[in-house]
Amino acid sequence: MFGRLGWMEIIVIVLLLVILFGHAKIPTMMKNLAGGIKTFKKEMKDDDAKKVESKKEPVKKTPVKKAVAKKPATKKRVVKKK
Repeated sequence: MFGRLGWMEIIVIVLLLVILFGHAKIPTMMKNLAGGIKTFKKEMKDDDAKKVESKKEPVKKTPVKKAVAKKPATKKRVVKKK
């Protein structure tokens, strides 16, 4: 990517950035970028550690009771004899 850019092109790009953002704003932007990268790496390590822990401890499955459908109560007919 940067193989085709010479040192003169890189200097021009840096000068344009300084002109656009000012000399005071660039260090703050780089500090925020570095902090974001550090946080991302930390979260990735934490996520990997959680995956390893979950693989070590098998999850105990509780038996599931089958639901039995109840039949609706039927009314008994009383038959009168004549």
